[in-house]
Parts: sequence; structure tokens; C-alpha cells
Amino acid sequence: MLLSASGWKIPLKFWPIITRYCSMKGEKLFVSVMGLILLQSSFGQHMTEEPCSVQILVPGLKGDPGEKGEKGAPGRPGRVGPPGEIGQPGVKGQKGIMGHYGKMGPRGIKGVKGDMGEAGPKGPNGEPGVPCECTPLRKMIGEMDILVAQLSSELKFIKNALPSPAAVAGIKETDSKVYLLVKEEKRYLDAEIYCQGRGGHLAMPKDEGANAAIAGYITEAGLSRVYIGINDLDHEGLFAYVDRSPMSTFSRWRKGEPNNAYDDEDCVDMAASGDWTDVACHPTMYFVCEFDKDSM
Repeated sequence: MLLSASGWKIPLKFWPIITRYCSMKGEKLFVSVMGLILLQSSFGQHMTEEPCSVQILVPGLKGDPGEKGEKGAPGRPGRVGPPGEIGQPGVKGQKGIMGHYGKMGPRGIKGVKGDMGEAGPKGPNGEPGVPCECTPLRKMIGEMDILVAQLSSELKFIKNALPSPAAVAGIKETDSKVYLLVKEEKRYLDAEIYCQGRGGHLAMPKDEGANAAIAGYITEAGLSRVYIGINDLDHEGLFAYVDRSPMSTFSRWRKGEPNNAYDDEDCVDMAASGDWTDVACHPTMYFVCEFDKDSM
């Protein structure tokens, strides 16, 4: 189909918009093609008498594609999808191989001595002895038996108590006690476990003689202080020996001690002077073990 305007004939598909400029009260009138036809049919010749001009806006040729724009910002994350179905349980794996054996633990505390068994039946009489003057010889043999028993007991103690001889400063004895100064730094409770594992306790000086012996031991070893077997771990302010016996007859506190500084001093050390001080239990320190001769 062709439409004409001002003598031009142009196919309708190229007429998207026709603008008509007329001097109708000084206004600019934009009219589409169909609108222009309707206006012409309505006003007839009156439109031709108006001083008008018609401009045709024809779309140009398709241009070249532009350059690709920059990548836009990522969109907002979508909604979380519904949870999936629970999967089927997997097949149980095969049993693994046995692991290595762990290290051997420390030796346990020495058990309580058992009751004496019943006496066995009386043996037959021996052959009569040869008459001789054996009294001095028997006395000498008896003394040797006692000495051998003592040496055997001390040898057994040394084997049990000295697994690392380089860490021991030596052995001191009194009439009833044996003291072992261990130059291996341990926390208080670990030191007590060490002594118990060898049949003793941390040293418990219960009189001036024992206290002086331990103090001299510390001085000879060139040390300044060691842990001893006194604490108030069970009842704050009520100090007792590690075997839980009370301190009722003897003490050797340094002036101003015990003071429980920082509310964290529940154990006791002894200085080379023989004085006691309450200290924290967690620092590591050398210590002295005590053993009863009767139990050796």
C-alpha cells in the first residue's frame, strides 16, 4: 500500500511516524499516518489551506554491532534450595590392624606385706655334730650373715630407687631413714609419685635432726632449695606431711611464712639453711625422697 504526502509516494512499512507541522494556534502537532488520514477525511480541504509542512521520519539502515560491554556485577544469590534426601548408609569398613603397644607405665606402689603362712611340718632330726670349739666361729658367721643381709637390702634399694644414677646426688642415712636427693626437676605431685614408685615419699623432716640432715644434703649438692613432703592441698592453711600425718611436734618455717601468696601456694620447699617456705605446686624443682630402713 502506498500513501502520498506532499506528492511523495512511500510504502506504508517505511512510515512509522509522520510529523505534521502546522500553524494551528502556533502549536506543533505530531500525527501518525492513520491520524493524518483521519484528519484529512474530517476536515477535507481545510487542511490543505493551512500553511503546513510534512516531514517523514524514516528509520535508517541497521548499524554495526557495538562492542561487547563490560561484565556486570554478579547478581544476588538465589534462595537456598530444599535439602536433599538422606543418603543410604555406607558399608562398614574392615577392622584395622592392631596398633603398636604403648610405653610401659611407671612401677606401682609397693603393696602391703602379706600375712605369715602356717608353719610346715617338723623335719627329721639331723645327724649329730662333731664335737669342737665352734663358738667363736659361729659368732663370726652370724655377724657375716647380718652384714650380707644388710648389703643385699641396700643393693636391692639401689636397683629400685636409682633407675638413672646420673640424676642422683647421692644417698644420706640416719638411724631410721635413707634420703635420696634427685637432681631431676619435676612438679610437686610428679616428684611424690616418683618417690612412691620406689617405696618412699618426699622427705618429711619430723625433728631437728632429720631437718639438719636434709639441709646439709642440699648444701653439699650445691643447691639452693628442694621440694619436701609437706603441703596443705587437702585443707587450706592446715599443713600436713604427704603421708597425711599431722605436723604437731616440729616445724621450721622461714619468718613470715607460710603466707599463701597470690592464693596459690599449697606446697613446701626447704632452703639450704633448713628453713621452709610455702610455694606453688606447679613449678619444676629438684626434690628429696625418704625411705624407711625397716621397709627396705
